[in-house]
Amino acid sequence: MFKRIDRLQIDLPRPKHPDPDSAGAIQELLGGRFGEMSTLNNYMFQSFNFRSKKKLRPFYELIASITAEEMGHVELVSNTINLCLDGSIGNGSTNPDDTPLRDALGMGNKFNFILGGQNAVPADSAGKAWTGDNVFSSGNLVDDLLHNFYLECGARTHKMRVYQMTDNEAARELTGYLLVRGSVHAVAYAKALETVTGVNMMKMLPVPSLDNSKFDYAKKYEDEGSHLKLYRFSDDDYNLLDRIWNGPTPIGPAGELEVVDGTPEGGEIPDLQQIPEEFAPGFDEEQFRELSKKLKYEAGM
Repeated sequence: MFKRIDRLQIDLPRPKHPDPDSAGAIQELLGGRFGEMSTLNNYMFQSFNFRSKKKLRPFYELIASITAEEMGHVELVSNTINLCLDGSIGNGSTNPDDTPLRDALGMGNKFNFILGGQNAVPADSAGKAWTGDNVFSSGNLVDDLLHNFYLECGARTHKMRVYQMTDNEAARELTGYLLVRGSVHAVAYAKALETVTGVNMMKMLPVPSLDNSKFDYAKKYEDEGSHLKLYRFSDDDYNLLDRIWNGPTPIGPAGELEVVDGTPEGGEIPDLQQIPEEFAPGFDEEQFRELSKKLKYEAGM
């Protein structure tokens, strides 16, 4: 089972200006081949399909716990896209003859406005829908771990490229954090492969470099030790992660790898305002008030 917490894994700054172009690029980190939807579903199905869970428990726990973190990454990327899109088009008119969404015609990511109502959609930067064809779950432990290592390296490349495309504050905060956490996952799968096969996978790196010191928004997370931590994302289960995640860190500032109980402290989830011209969420002020009365809840109006 999954336990859900009503927080993001980090605080995201609200951009000073709408930035639909950055939102379109970040879509690749959500629904692209190496995006967070791919990492989530790869690890999730591998954990579901894992055989000999008792005999190979530490490896099962590693994949299962990273699955939970990836669920939060999908949420984090989606909220970043929404923040970048917020306020980017529309004149607030509820009259369709005023053409309130005209500005979307000149944008390459029209899908964010047509399919998503000015928010994230499960697609890549070209609007191509994410597909289960991106999931690799072979049932063979070494094969799956090797694939996961490669997947994290490919994902890192895309994050580095998106980081260099935009100086948007929310986009940089997101990609900086994901560069650090993705490095953790790449190292975790490398250590797991070394435990199974005896091959030092770290010698294959950089694919590209795992050095985050040049990325200001990533460096600060390493400075606070995020590169050392692997979270259990559980209250009482997955207690054998330290059989794999241990020893000195091979990346970032020196320190000992540690398994952390529970979850990151996290940050507030943005509460974006209604967009009448997108029919999102589809209620006017009077309807909000009526719903609030029915629910006996003061909705902050």
